[in-house]
Amino acid sequence: MAKNSEAPIRSQTNDLRKQPRGLSTLFFTEMWERFSYYGMRAILAVYIYTAATEGGLGIEQSSALSIVMIYGSVTYLTSLAGGWIGDRVLGSQRTVLVGGALIMAGHLALAIPAGVPALTAGLVFVAFGTGFLKPNVANVVGTLYKEDDTRRDAGFTLFLMGVNIGAFTGEIVTGFLAETFGFHWAFSAAAIGMGLGLTQYILGRKRFGGIVHPPTNPIHRNDFKPALIKFFGGIAGVCLIVVGCTTFWGVQGLVHAVSVVALVLPFSYFIIMFRSREVTNVEKSRLWAYVALFLVTVMFWSLFEHQSSAIIAVLDQQTDRDALGFTIPVAWFLAINPLAFVIIAPIFATLWRWLGPRQPSTPIKFVYGLSFVALAFLWVSVTGWIGGGQDMLNPIMMATVFVIFTVGELLISPIGVSATTKLAPKVFRGRVLGVYYLANSLGSAIAAQMVSFYSEERQVAYFAVIGLGAITLASVLALFSKRIKTLMQGVL
Repeated sequence: MAKNSEAPIRSQTNDLRKQPRGLSTLFFTEMWERFSYYGMRAILAVYIYTAATEGGLGIEQSSALSIVMIYGSVTYLTSLAGGWIGDRVLGSQRTVLVGGALIMAGHLALAIPAGVPALTAGLVFVAFGTGFLKPNVANVVGTLYKEDDTRRDAGFTLFLMGVNIGAFTGEIVTGFLAETFGFHWAFSAAAIGMGLGLTQYILGRKRFGGIVHPPTNPIHRNDFKPALIKFFGGIAGVCLIVVGCTTFWGVQGLVHAVSVVALVLPFSYFIIMFRSREVTNVEKSRLWAYVALFLVTVMFWSLFEHQSSAIIAVLDQQTDRDALGFTIPVAWFLAINPLAFVIIAPIFATLWRWLGPRQPSTPIKFVYGLSFVALAFLWVSVTGWIGGGQDMLNPIMMATVFVIFTVGELLISPIGVSATTKLAPKVFRGRVLGVYYLANSLGSAIAAQMVSFYSEERQVAYFAVIGLGAITLASVLALFSKRIKTLMQGVL
């Protein structure tokens, strides 16, 4: 087979016990990338608002929390650029390599104690690197299998296990290093992790059968230069707007600029789909149902992402983390989420399989998911109220919050991906999957707006108000669930 053949990497057997050799390479690439991403994010907020005399940057807490949320939003926005580069310029395999190099460079910049310039450079590199790597590494996994290969679902399940293993170990390692030796040691560990991922990816590419996939939709030679000018010109234009807003209006200007971009992109896609003549009336009905679910997903992520911002601040400043002479690192609490995901996910998978046609509809599952996230917020509020403002919240109660979040995640995140594949118009199916992930970007941008109102003094009220608001939204969704199910036109 030619080296640059466009055919997918063919599986040699349908034996479920033997996955393609290339899967192990991609498993560890994704595991180490998530190790570095979640490990860094677990300590990022604390690093930004901790006083300079204690190894941090000393930026105002509300601004620090907003920066973390906007960074998360930008990371998902850049996946559109990474997908375009993979599909039209470099191909998925090469784009993964470029993305990994950018991520490692970003973590190395953060490891340098050079203040705000190093922070800015580091976050920009990591955001673009993640956007390049994430969509393309999943695409390479898909090329390992024929369409009718019965090992495909099992392969992707193993691949996603790598995500959670990487997140768990990254938060444990960087949390310990930040607490014991300092933030820059922790950032160095994130850089080393990505370096290990890159190394084994380069060495393991031979397991892909010697095939280096070209772009699936390459730009014609005559259109190459104009297309790249438009692409990079567009990115440069957005960056100039963001930098200008930040220069004149500070962090809030940055928050507002990214929020507008995160809002305009997905809804521009929805308008295009509704106006398309290739979308049937039945598909438009399903698309209206999907818009409703998309909005709920946005609100879910705006609450879920508080784990790495406001809840981090509560753990760092108001929770009793001393046990048996050891101070529990803040990041270790965040590691509960991926660990709980690995434990609880099989239970949900078994439950849905057992219920079969009796299982709740997709809108009702979203109601349950949003309700659990609301419960997590109310739980934090009650924990603070029990603490009586003495800055000594119960660590077990705070740890329980992450288990509640995980249950909510399992009722919305995988269900949302499944609903996207079923409700998307046929001619837009691939692009709608990209739009689905923009819900996380928009949710993070909204969270950046919300956390600007958080403070230690308002902790109980902040979480109570948002939790009650989420319960209200879940109730509204429950009232309209039958109407949404009707719009789904037979899709469960």
